[in-house]
Amino acid sequence: MVKASTPQEQVVLEFFATLNTGDLEAIRAALHPEATWVPMVEGVPGAGAHGPRDRIVDEFLAPVRGLFVPGDPKNVVDRIASSGDLVMCETRGSGTLRDGRTYSNRYAWSIDVRDGKVFTIREYMDSLYVAKLFGMV
Repeated sequence: MVKASTPQEQVVLEFFATLNTGDLEAIRAALHPEATWVPMVEGVPGAGAHGPRDRIVDEFLAPVRGLFVPGDPKNVVDRIASSGDLVMCETRGSGTLRDGRTYSNRYAWSIDVRDGKVFTIREYMDSLYVAKLFGMV
């Protein structure tokens, strides 16, 4: 299990633990009011910049979570490193889609922490895998 070595890393680890619960109000509370979340991909569901916090939760995360069975997806943090308020981590995301198919992807995250909250998220993933999963290629 990955452990935090800085307060900023602890914020990020707690954010992923909260994200894994699917509790949208707890996720909302973990995000800075002016947060932005940018999946660094093009042409797949969820691409583009999302923000601020309420739009992230209501217009991005809620619909994405709705693609999965209740309780999924989950992210396991494999590595974490930081410099000041910038935290980088690698995760494995997995879950079961509502149609029964399995989702499994690897991620890299660049996350800025401000005022003890997640402020900016840049999410990197295998977008070709996502496009294939959703029949886009």
